[in-house]
Amino acid sequence: MTKKINLFANLKSDFASGLVVFLVALPLCLGIALASGAPLFSGIISGIVGGIVVGYLSTSHLSVSGPAAGLTAIVLTAITDLGAFNIFLTAVFIAGLMQLALGFLKAGTISNYFPNNVIEGMLAGIGVIIFLKQIPHAFGYDKDFEGDESFVQPDGQNTFSELFSIVDHIQLGSLTITLISLAILIGWNKVAFLQKIKLVPAALVAVIVGIVLNEIFIRSGSSLAIGGDHLVKLPVPKTIEEFQSIFVLPDFTAFANVKVWIVGATIAVVASIETLLCIEAADRMDVQKRYTDTNVELKAQGIGNVVSSLLGGLPMTSVVVRTSANNAAGAKSKMSAIIHGALLLISVLTIPVLLNKIPLATLAAVLLLVGYKLANPKTIKHFWKKDKIYQFIPFILTFVAVVFTDLLKGVALGMIVNIIFVLIGNSKRAFKFVKEEYHEGDVIHIELAQEVSFLNKAAIKSTLNELPENSKVIINATDTVYIAHDILDLIKEFKATRAVDENIKVKLKGFKKGYQLENSDNFANTVTVEQKYDAMKRKMINVEK
Repeated sequence: MTKKINLFANLKSDFASGLVVFLVALPLCLGIALASGAPLFSGIISGIVGGIVVGYLSTSHLSVSGPAAGLTAIVLTAITDLGAFNIFLTAVFIAGLMQLALGFLKAGTISNYFPNNVIEGMLAGIGVIIFLKQIPHAFGYDKDFEGDESFVQPDGQNTFSELFSIVDHIQLGSLTITLISLAILIGWNKVAFLQKIKLVPAALVAVIVGIVLNEIFIRSGSSLAIGGDHLVKLPVPKTIEEFQSIFVLPDFTAFANVKVWIVGATIAVVASIETLLCIEAADRMDVQKRYTDTNVELKAQGIGNVVSSLLGGLPMTSVVVRTSANNAAGAKSKMSAIIHGALLLISVLTIPVLLNKIPLATLAAVLLLVGYKLANPKTIKHFWKKDKIYQFIPFILTFVAVVFTDLLKGVALGMIVNIIFVLIGNSKRAFKFVKEEYHEGDVIHIELAQEVSFLNKAAIKSTLNELPENSKVIINATDTVYIAHDILDLIKEFKATRAVDENIKVKLKGFKKGYQLENSDNFANTVTVEQKYDAMKRKMINVEK
């Protein structure tokens, strides 16, 4: 039974964190829309729906949904191939319905198979990306602010080469505001006399100070003044007609177009995987260790994408950057995500001109701290000390791959490495067998593990093959709850053939009736006349060879 949550129980902390996420999400929504080749307001619509609709329906306490950088390439290609944005919206509508179906089919349980070392490696990698991507903006190089999570950027640059471009584009005003913003963000809750007003979010103070400073620079004619290219760029509708044009309806006549269904399915799969990864990451971040119903989350995301498409918004996922910022800001419940969506809605309707005065340098300072917290060196030390092979290697490979490729490829590599380790581990742990010099008359014990799958076939086959002639062996399945048919057939064949050929006495112990292998109290090799004849025939063939 799901425990009812009082959304207003932690309103003070949730409002503060919701405000921080709003400030982070605003430029990201615009940037992702720009990078996707979509109308700028489509990103804002997606952010509003992700905050209010998905935030309300979701059972996650920290996750924040909105347009995702991981979908930009898919969206850009799809809009170009389909030929019109309203046709693309039909694909988003279909994707939402598919996600809804996946939720009812309980596909969300897939998230339970993401290992912690992969999730932590993904978070650390995203942390490094966030940190590195914000350095140019901190210095005033704001060519694009899409918050891309990929190593290779749409402009041909990559995460590291972009850093070298800073040298020729340093804007001292942006750098000054970045440093002041960082000082405020780091010291706000540490300075004694500020403790009395600690309920005011440090990020809000940094934004206000950034706006005021830049206004002073502009009015005084200072060379530090920050121009429009380094500020938030929110479209400002000047007439009712311009405002109405923001909302684009899907072209439902495109339902018959096969390409639309392919795009819809692609978005549904990628968005669902990214969401499940983020939900696992959010649950890992949660200090209260609450768990999210991932099937409900898929339904919430499906409804969110349906609503977003009907309003002219981009497809959405649960997003690591915003979720991380939400957690770092001290969110207690999903009310924070709802507040962030409500603030997006209110602000774009009432104060777009004021929002366009926010320096991107201030927002970069907020994200620099978020990135550092995610990629804290303590996490790397933790996995190194925990297990230098089975835990650390998948963690560090996921971490590196996320930084140098993208989120999905990095996680895929981490999963593959973990699966390889599982295969190696299973091949060794399917049974207990100590290899040593056995003397004639000694009893050899093979104790099967709790679960013995087909993955263990090679190891068990090899062990049975190494048993010496004229020996005695006990195969014990007392503690076993599952044995694959392949293994049962292997044991049957061994007992009926090789054991007879080489006079190996076999005792089966603890095998269930369903396994169709009779347990034996004593060592025996009772065989039929036909089996003896077959054994003699095989020996003769071997002699001839």
